[in-house]
Amino acid sequence: MKNVRLGLGVLWLLSGIAMAQEPETEPAPVEGEIPTIPVEAAPAEPAPASGSVVLDAIEVTAQRRKERLVDVPIAVTAMTQDQIESRRIDRLDDLNSLAPGLQISRSPANTTISQLAIRGSSQINPAIYWDPAVGVYLDGVYIGKGQGSIFNVVDLSGIEVLRGPQGTLYGRNTIAGTVNLISRAPTGIFSGRAGVEYGNYNNWVYRASMDLPRLAIADITLSARSERRDPWIETTPTSPVDGMNDRKNEGAHLGAVIDIADRVQALYHLDWSDTDQTNQFLQLVRSDDPNLQDYITTTRRATADINAPSAETSRLLGHSLVLSWDAAEWLTVKSISGQRDVKWVDKLDLDGSPRDVAHSERHTDYSQFSQDFNFSGNVGDWKYTAGAYYFKDDGYTVNPIYVELSGAPLDFDSRYGTHTRALAGYGQVDWTALERLTLSAGARYTSEKKDLDRVYGYRALPPDPAPAPPYTYVMPEGYKAPGKTFTDTSPTVAAAWRFSDSLNTYVRYAEGFKSGGFNGEYSNIQGSEESNKQETNTPFLPEKQKSVELGLKSTLWDNRAQLNVAAFQNKLDNLQVSIFTASGAAASVIRNAGKATVRGLEVEAVLAPFAGTRLSANYAWLDPVYDTFVDSVCTGPNSTNCGEENVANNRAFVHAPKGSWNLVLDQEIWNTRWGLLRATLDYVWTDRFFTYPYQLTVAGDPNCVDSPTARPCYDDTKQSAPNTDVSAYGLLNARLALTGIPLGGARLGEIALWGRNVMDEDAATNYIDFGPGFDNLTIANFVEPAAFGISALFRW
Repeated sequence: MKNVRLGLGVLWLLSGIAMAQEPETEPAPVEGEIPTIPVEAAPAEPAPASGSVVLDAIEVTAQRRKERLVDVPIAVTAMTQDQIESRRIDRLDDLNSLAPGLQISRSPANTTISQLAIRGSSQINPAIYWDPAVGVYLDGVYIGKGQGSIFNVVDLSGIEVLRGPQGTLYGRNTIAGTVNLISRAPTGIFSGRAGVEYGNYNNWVYRASMDLPRLAIADITLSARSERRDPWIETTPTSPVDGMNDRKNEGAHLGAVIDIADRVQALYHLDWSDTDQTNQFLQLVRSDDPNLQDYITTTRRATADINAPSAETSRLLGHSLVLSWDAAEWLTVKSISGQRDVKWVDKLDLDGSPRDVAHSERHTDYSQFSQDFNFSGNVGDWKYTAGAYYFKDDGYTVNPIYVELSGAPLDFDSRYGTHTRALAGYGQVDWTALERLTLSAGARYTSEKKDLDRVYGYRALPPDPAPAPPYTYVMPEGYKAPGKTFTDTSPTVAAAWRFSDSLNTYVRYAEGFKSGGFNGEYSNIQGSEESNKQETNTPFLPEKQKSVELGLKSTLWDNRAQLNVAAFQNKLDNLQVSIFTASGAAASVIRNAGKATVRGLEVEAVLAPFAGTRLSANYAWLDPVYDTFVDSVCTGPNSTNCGEENVANNRAFVHAPKGSWNLVLDQEIWNTRWGLLRATLDYVWTDRFFTYPYQLTVAGDPNCVDSPTARPCYDDTKQSAPNTDVSAYGLLNARLALTGIPLGGARLGEIALWGRNVMDEDAATNYIDFGPGFDNLTIANFVEPAAFGISALFRW
């Protein structure tokens, strides 16, 4: 699997053999020969039916069993395979705004780390000792960390986004919601597809998948994808890399369904991904350093001049095995086992200039294992789900950092390892109390232990060619923070009233939590060894959320329209915030800042007004407010008066735009004997949002005075949120495809023109603010420029 292009070539070859050798008629058997059972020819996937004005019924597995979307008392967005393909979803970050309030960003500088937020809950620190707020599941297996979470998701059949706490059935780190990625299962019928795509910046994408004919008791499918793209950031001849923001990644998927015995079946998925490309260019947008002024640009640059290595590699291998036993009409038993291994590296020029200001590396090895035993079924008016869950992970990061402060270069040896062992038991029952009334109740108890390894040292670097001195270790080799066990009980209760088969309303109360942990990056060279150990040994506590949700789900106008609405209020406690300290080493710490209330409204609508026309839209409105936010504040002349204060009215809520919306038009234009001409327009709008929980008031604010009763003045020892807020912007993607082109027999073709960010929006999408300690050095990532291309697909 070192090069997935070999696999793509094999699939292409097999497709050619299938075309060349397909007989027009079945040959007569030779006398005396045992006749073989012919393999059923798989019909190629047809183009969408032209003329239909009825929306398909949608089924989801949000409650870990198959149900109609309209019947589930949870805010759920579901996407089918056809929608995934028409919107060209290949990676997790392509799902941004797929669902109301779902915000997905790439971590600053990185292409394979995700920052997911739903309803104002998020994770912004990519270090492995901090857990995400949105649980991502691939084929039933939880993906534990943000590092490596953006990868090629090859051959998906569906996506489900569950909004709101999912702690009862999904567990820890689903405080904001869950994203379920579902791979396509094999059919057992010989069939497949192969495609090629070309776009500007010499962007080549090859993809292929094939279902093998049934082999004894097994159905097997194979899929692969490979992408190469030249950089869209050119670099100077003195830079250590030939361009930045390129793409070089490969992925593969193997799926198998095995009928072990009567009523016993195994479903196995293997996913593999290999990314080896430069990281996102960190463009310098702000600095007080007079030597960096020539490199500052606040609009997207197409050239870079850097002096530090810049690279990002992510290699992962995942396994999922689901054993299912239909033990009785009222009982199904499942075992879901998962193993994932990630090797991840980045090398970053943190100042975006050719000067020696700051650069770093992260080398992470991470592995996880999970086991879920699940029991579900129906007994009369009762439906139930119960189970036991085990999870463990081990990760270690080597994080060398170089910084130059006031002309004094410092070299840091920073390393940390994190370990988790978690056990949980859960259950939920649904009771049809009346013909139209369903009551649900459930709970999950979780106990998990975490600990941390930590090494931290520094040294001052003399001018070359003098040898570097040894490190001074503040946290010595072999140090381990004492373990901490966190426990939580996450209940859920809901009541749903079905007015009809096409109209359902519900009220839901749910709780969830995001795991606690230890600050693996804490570093203070001015502090003593004991003070550093005390900070490292002190865990940050789990963040908890209580949510009330009112919802309506409906199908209207003779099933030509769907409307789903959800209103919610979330109460968060022990809110975890990431503070970028830039104290010595460029690092962050996690703090439990206080409490918050988030209110919101979400609307999803789908309309088929005419034959061949599908219009879908979603909208999310958020109103997040800190109830308490305790932080150190310095006021007065030269910020000399410092102390802990509740600054809830002066801190930004992160990754929580006031409004966001998505509009998709899928239009059948012309149905001919050469195929169906179909257009897709996809527009996403996101209001302004902040990327760090920093202070909102700025220097010179006329409403700021130095008194105990008035709003405190701007603290010039801390960062200001408006310096790193993402301005409102919109992105338009488009696709024009001729589908279902007849190629003889059961073979079909497709050719499409596509564009991404076709209006060439130029906007910053994420930032790192190093703060006053680093001369307010601020760097940013920007939206990729407009991309256009053509693709061809062959199905057999």
